[in-house]
Amino acid sequence: MAVSLNTEDKLEYHFYPVTAGQIQFRIKTPNDAHVALTTGPQEGDPMYEVFIGGWNNSKSVVRKNRAKPEVAETETPGILSADEYRGFWIRWDNGVLTVGKEGESNPFLSYADPEPFGIGYFGVCTGWGATGEWLIEGRKPLNTPNKLQYKFHAVRSGSVLIDVKAMSNGHIALTDRKGESSPMYEIMLGGWENKMSVIRYDRKQPDKVRVDTPNLLTDREHKRFSITWLEGLITVRSGGPSGAVLMEWRDPNPIGVSYVGVRTGWGASGNWKLRFEHYPAVAQKKYPSTTPSAPTEVHGPNAGNVCWCDASGGMVPPDAVEGGHDEEPLFVGRAHHEGALIPGKVKPGHSVCYVAWGGAEHGKSDYQVLCGCKPTWVPVSGGNIPSNAIPGGETEDGESLFVGRVHHEGTVTIGKVQPSHNVCYIPFAGSEIASSEYEVMVGQ
Repeated sequence: MAVSLNTEDKLEYHFYPVTAGQIQFRIKTPNDAHVALTTGPQEGDPMYEVFIGGWNNSKSVVRKNRAKPEVAETETPGILSADEYRGFWIRWDNGVLTVGKEGESNPFLSYADPEPFGIGYFGVCTGWGATGEWLIEGRKPLNTPNKLQYKFHAVRSGSVLIDVKAMSNGHIALTDRKGESSPMYEIMLGGWENKMSVIRYDRKQPDKVRVDTPNLLTDREHKRFSITWLEGLITVRSGGPSGAVLMEWRDPNPIGVSYVGVRTGWGASGNWKLRFEHYPAVAQKKYPSTTPSAPTEVHGPNAGNVCWCDASGGMVPPDAVEGGHDEEPLFVGRAHHEGALIPGKVKPGHSVCYVAWGGAEHGKSDYQVLCGCKPTWVPVSGGNIPSNAIPGGETEDGESLFVGRVHHEGTVTIGKVQPSHNVCYIPFAGSEIASSEYEVMVGQ
């Protein structure tokens, strides 16, 4: 999403909504899987609650601020199971909250909130006689007792790319609802007559960060900045996503950010261009940029020398590893998404590497391709990963991901194996699909 605007010399923010977030999980419980979405790491207003399989596994609802009536409800008889994991996703985008089943792109619950707020945390719990076993994407398995008390986790967040043309005082606000609210983050670029920049929390002094930035802004051309917020770490870079870090500050109790505001003042007017992205689509790569002639060597346990080569736009290096087919050969690739490095399928005809995350299939035009080795594929059911399996990436929490493939609807589709979840997740036809029967890629 991109926005262009002008700000006059007037200390008043113009606010724009930020890209959506999402969580994907699988749950084994007889009834009452509850998920809370909040701005901070505890219950409080504002908050959404999603009850799946409530009322003795007969109905699912969305509730806001613990108040009745429910803002959305639907009959869902038998939606949960005490004997097997059932998969779900929850997404939020510009105030629209949707809940759906794994492998299905249409939600079964939907609520458009006229007064949306930022979601910084999600909590899970079970109750009303049920205990639960949870597998939450990118995180380690979790058990919840029969006790209606949420366990909270920080949500990964987002980023904004900013081009600003102003002689001084480009101010950016990050808030959890539209308009100046409390708490909020403020980033002031080129303040004090274009001499200093600061990060401020909730309009209070002393500033959290203050740095000298002489002549940072100019009214002759646009200067580019990247601002990311990831689990409370606010990072401001000059020059774009891979530029030098100008300022950085970690909030021990991060707020959910759902709006970005911009303004100029103190004698300056500004011309702005904003572009919102999911983290870390514009974040720095963990791995240095390489060319296929000098591949990155990744040494995993018993993996020998495995080379992942940077590629983009459907490009496949000459010695790439073929691993599947879907109307054309598919190659073993991986790409960064939401703080994770995820194995997936490179489909040259679509010019991307597809990875599975958050219930959906995501096409990445920048990716890495596995090259220069001759792996074999071993059938697996459940989570019994062979010791010579080749690591292909890692979750947001740092758990190793392996390369797997599944025979699905006449294709052989490559995806990610997360050992603690005992399944291979594949990206297919826009969705993320879990399979407990799959093949895993192993070294010679």
